[in-house]
Amino acid sequence: MKQTIHEVKPDERDQAILVSLVTAEQKRLDDYDPEYSLTELVRLAETAGVEVLGKLTQNKEYTDSKWFVGKGKAAELKDLIAETGANTAIFDQELSGAQVRNLEQFLDVKIIDRTQLILDIFAGRAKTREGIIQVELAQLSYLLPRLSGHGKNLSRLGGGIGTRGPGESKLETDRRHIRGRIDELKRQLHEVVRHRSLHRERRKETGVYQVALVGYTNAGKSTLLRQLTDSDVLVENQLFATLDPTSRSLTLPSGVDIVLTDTVGFIQNLPHELVAAFRATLEEANEADLILHVVDSSSEMMTIQMKVVDQVLEELGAHGKERVTVFNKIDMCPPEQVDMLTTEGEFLRISAYREADLQRVLETIESKLMGDSRTFRIPAEKGDMISLVYRIGEVLENEVDGDDMLMRVRLNNKEYQKMGYMLAAYDSARQAQGEARGETTEHV
Repeated sequence: MKQTIHEVKPDERDQAILVSLVTAEQKRLDDYDPEYSLTELVRLAETAGVEVLGKLTQNKEYTDSKWFVGKGKAAELKDLIAETGANTAIFDQELSGAQVRNLEQFLDVKIIDRTQLILDIFAGRAKTREGIIQVELAQLSYLLPRLSGHGKNLSRLGGGIGTRGPGESKLETDRRHIRGRIDELKRQLHEVVRHRSLHRERRKETGVYQVALVGYTNAGKSTLLRQLTDSDVLVENQLFATLDPTSRSLTLPSGVDIVLTDTVGFIQNLPHELVAAFRATLEEANEADLILHVVDSSSEMMTIQMKVVDQVLEELGAHGKERVTVFNKIDMCPPEQVDMLTTEGEFLRISAYREADLQRVLETIESKLMGDSRTFRIPAEKGDMISLVYRIGEVLENEVDGDDMLMRVRLNNKEYQKMGYMLAAYDSARQAQGEARGETTEHV
């Protein structure tokens, strides 16, 4: 029997049934919680402007190659759709093109999987040219092998989730045209990466420290950035409220200015297409002198969220970077839970809305970047060397001793090595004389 297509008006809100399939393989994973994943899917759907009318879960040994869920569960889903009047089914796992096509024909509604839902949210949040390019590249890379399975989606230009971004004119053309568009986007993105690399090199040349905020989406990174820098960064209690990276200047207690960057939030099962497309953005973390891993302490799935961040950082090659874990939102936790917040390495327990906690964050950043203090003996006539010391470190004390300046300076190992290289030409005889007088200062 010929099925009719349920047309969605541009102003009609998507109403969806959420579907999750839990396989035996997933149950064996230590860091997978199907109930949490489905709860997160609800939040993703709401973030995309979808009204959730119901949820359906199936436990099965393996996925069905034709229907993804079992044929009986697909029939149950069809009945639930008819009962609720839903026009969309959103699956918590990634579907193949054939599965999408079969489900669309059987259910007569739009079929969206978790990856496409996340891509759709990103498409609605991208504001800069770089972000728009990256999202479109990720969407096209995802959709290219699935074109035959998205006929219903592509026929609904402007019809809600799954239709934002590239648009009907690009997606309904032949594969050669889409591949050409992907190549063009990669070329444009290459230029973006090149310009970003140049900016990084300039920052390195000026000696400006870079600190990156990373963490699970909605952990409070943007709030922390806004509170620390007193800036007008968008803060909303929803997933992926900010997509494009935001950098602000931050002055440490010593007066040293650094650059603090808020990166895009991570999420469980972050689509590979997004990790690839957003590599240029996420590399801000890889290039940073220090990473602040912001954690939502109030989340019941805090441990899993921390593991997700670790996995993405490892994929980016930033896993071994100097890092401080910042347990945020402790004002939303009972005291006994706060006391249990701990992890390997250095960590802080804070609320981004407490001034005293923000001061501790600044002091920790300064301690990590500026390091311990060292005393240098520099010939007074070397004015350029003395100027360099003031520029790359915090001068705690200085005094004149004969023809020399004794300067106690706080600077980290990286700057100490740079300084040692630039100031290597010092008078060995003066050093010998100093040692004879029992001095332990470093001569330049």
